[in-house]
Amino acid sequence: MYKRVRLKDTVEVPPAELGEVTPRLVKRLLQDKLEGRMDEEVGSVVSVTEVHDIGEGTVLPNRPGVYYEAEFDAVTYDPQMQEVVDGTVVEVVEFGAFVGIGPVDGLLHVSQISDEYLAFDGENQRLSSNESDRALGVEDAVRARIVTKSIDERNPRDSKIGLTAKQVGLGKHGWLEEEREKREATAGE
Repeated sequence: MYKRVRLKDTVEVPPAELGEVTPRLVKRLLQDKLEGRMDEEVGSVVSVTEVHDIGEGTVLPNRPGVYYEAEFDAVTYDPQMQEVVDGTVVEVVEFGAFVGIGPVDGLLHVSQISDEYLAFDGENQRLSSNESDRALGVEDAVRARIVTKSIDERNPRDSKIGLTAKQVGLGKHGWLEEEREKREATAGE
């Protein structure tokens, strides 16, 4: 879920940037420091949007810069447990598909895609069923639910989000459309 939040953080202004410490300078330094970072409390910082307050500068021994505490607005993405998300398959591997949901990827394990057995086709980067003509590949749009979440603040790329698509109303968008058309056809009979 995307949120607009007000945060406080400390930013180092390097000696070459000292002079007039402006909100524009502090915003750029905060963007460099925070954007793309994962935090357990706020999620992933997508963008620092506006600086509201810059505190007094503090000099620390043996450090060349000046440190300022700043209050600012940011847009964050914080995946919530049980949240239904739409995303795009960015990679298919033998054990499932990685789905881009906002600024992070979630894993849709092969066991959580369908009740049918899905075979991995590495040459075409897809998982496909022998029982039906259904296949899931790169760039396919999917709807899934977040079932696990483990955020690693030190190494955001190591954060893990687990997804499932094995419920009514979840799965590849094309499959959902097929099911809707079938229901409409049987309802019209």
